[in-house]
Amino acid sequence: MIILNETIIIDEAIQADWLKWMGSIYIPGVMSTGYFSGHRVLTVLNSPNEGITYCLQFETDSIDKYHEYQQGIGVKIRAAHQKQFENSFVLFETIMQQVN
Repeated sequence: MIILNETIIIDEAIQADWLKWMGSIYIPGVMSTGYFSGHRVLTVLNSPNEGITYCLQFETDSIDKYHEYQQGIGVKIRAAHQKQFENSFVLFETIMQQVN
């Protein structure tokens, strides 16, 4: 299993709006692409950063599906997130593979 992990540090002032938008727009948009079979939303309890840190994890069964998503519809989905919350977050991605 391949996991796309998006770590996002948000300003505290946008937390409620960000969580609502993620739950109603972003996550359903990602999942509706058909590239991912599951997802998780986690908060980082021991983050050294200012703001609130979340991790969004999306599961897929192949690295090829991840690449197709990233180079295709993923560009539009990420752009919508950027436009909605411009200058209010920092995001970085990690690609992981489940070991057992």
